[in-house]
Amino acid sequence: MTSDLARPSLPLRAELVGLEPYGAPQLDVPHLLNVNENPYAPSVDVVADIAHDVAEAAAGLNRYPDRDFRALRADLAGYLAVESGVELAEDQIWAANGSNEIMLHLLQAFGGPGRTALSFAPTYSMYPEYARDTSTRWVVGRRAEDFTIDPQGAAALIAVEAPSVVLLASPNNPTGTALPARTLEVILDAAADVPGGCVVVVDEAYGEFRREGVRSALHLLADRPHLVVSRTMSKAFGLAGARVGYLAAAPALVDALRVVRLPYHLSAVTQAVARAALRHAPALMAQIGSLRAERDALVEWLRDRGLRVAESDANFVLFGVFDDRHAIWQGLLDRGVLIRETGPEGWLRVSIGTPEDMTAFKDALVEVAGL
Repeated sequence: MTSDLARPSLPLRAELVGLEPYGAPQLDVPHLLNVNENPYAPSVDVVADIAHDVAEAAAGLNRYPDRDFRALRADLAGYLAVESGVELAEDQIWAANGSNEIMLHLLQAFGGPGRTALSFAPTYSMYPEYARDTSTRWVVGRRAEDFTIDPQGAAALIAVEAPSVVLLASPNNPTGTALPARTLEVILDAAADVPGGCVVVVDEAYGEFRREGVRSALHLLADRPHLVVSRTMSKAFGLAGARVGYLAAAPALVDALRVVRLPYHLSAVTQAVARAALRHAPALMAQIGSLRAERDALVEWLRDRGLRVAESDANFVLFGVFDDRHAIWQGLLDRGVLIRETGPEGWLRVSIGTPEDMTAFKDALVEVAGL
């Protein structure tokens, strides 16, 4: 039997034919610095609290969970009040299985056939996939040479394209670039003039790693009913394996997401894990400071060796430029250090790890790149 005959003919959507699923390499090497994870596992105390709360939740797994997870939403609002100084009500919070599902909910609710989502490249490579999966037209503008967004150019593009959704990562992935408040305000003003309305999503997946003086977009929520600020517990909380993302927005916008969510989409176990971790937020936030310091030291080290480095408010650094970045990537991998071959041509991205990880990365890069 030939391979063609062995495969059934499936009515796959035409735009999906030949595509590969999203995913970074998952390799077993000593220094994993390619997917922006928090390098520190939850502490013994956090693990114990999670285990206790999961055991309690397990006793009721014959019942569906609270589909509106109000206790978790209240806890997340309390956390944001401390982290960003912005008081929010629980009905301004929404959560899902990672910020990926948060974004999908937003495109399901506000995108779709005949509608447009817009962003500015280079940016997170999943954004066009959210648009594709919801049959939303995808339009991308360009960032400047330093990876910032020209506010007037962005406003002009919004006026021409009339998107229903604008996606802005801040800090941006893969560049680490934070969005200045003034740029965001210009974009919000332009979006407010779009006929039929336009939702502006600020994706702050790495928001806790921002440098001192860089404010969260949460401060603009009170006066901007079409603004969404998305966060995740994967990075700062070291809970990538728990899959918990959330957003803050006006109650009416949150209610719109309740229409498109799958029933009981956030399991009782997931809710228990997230709430237990949130009780340890002060200790986890203290750990963020060491990662920020490690990032800033790495930026300086790379620049001292003549490399270009993008300004970073995230837990990763984009650096270059190499004539053959794949050779550099492979050379590092051969020495037990896995980073990410992503971003503009010639650039590479490295996640911030432990001091031991960073030493291994630096030693390998010096050897491979001849620094």
